[in-house]
Amino acid sequence: MSGALLFKILIIVLLFVIIAALSSGMFFLVHDKGTSTRTVKSLTVRIILSIALFILLFVGFATGLIKPHGITPVETQKALP
Repeated sequence: MSGALLFKILIIVLLFVIIAALSSGMFFLVHDKGTSTRTVKSLTVRIILSIALFILLFVGFATGLIKPHGITPVETQKALP
């Protein structure tokens, strides 16, 4: 496997872990009813993972492992007067 493919797989796995942390935070919020700190810890983990993903994306772009593929806008024709 190439490095770029492994990098993209790592990004996707990290996104799923972030979603899992967010889901567990919602679960703890509903079921604990304010009696524990599990909600805060879960959401803190999600924030840390989100920042790590953001940094990982910057590193991937800087090293050339991921490349942006911008959408080229289609020029609209001007309406005749």
